Amino acid sequence: MSRRLIEVKVSAKDQKELRQLLRAGIQKVRVILRALALEQLSRGLTAPAVARIVHLTPQAVRRIGHRYQRGGLDSALFERQGRGAESLLEESQKQRIIAMVCSQPPGGYARWTVRLVAEEAVKRKLVPQVGRETVRILLLSHDLKPWREKNVARGGTEPGVRR
Repeated sequence: MSRRLIEVKVSAKDQKELRQLLRAGIQKVRVILRALALEQLSRGLTAPAVARIVHLTPQAVRRIGHRYQRGGLDSALFERQGRGAESLLEESQKQRIIAMVCSQPPGGYARWTVRLVAEEAVKRKLVPQVGRETVRILLLSHDLKPWREKNVARGGTEPGVRR
């Protein structure tokens, strides 16, 4: 059973934009392949024929054609913005945790650890609850590594200080 031909009519304005895009400088490979596929579809080629030309699957070529028909050129060439998960922490909470990490660790500790940051943030009521992974990603995004001591020579440890 063969699929019916996708008739993609690309407007003159969109054809001009496609040509400019293909002749322009640096673009993502995905965008270029989609533009080439759309251009070939507009010439009346079938999805399998276009797929062989641009090295995509016929299903991907059909999707490009359908996205153009539904949403226009931008929809066909570019990915829509991903939804992603909501941030677990508000900006003010993030700032308070970063400020806490930039201060001295609590008594009895030589340095902050991810686990200690998570525990102290809840204990100090900066956040109702927070996981270690959330704290790790927050610290990583600010390029903070409080558990690491670079270029520091220590003679010994103070009494009662855990490492």
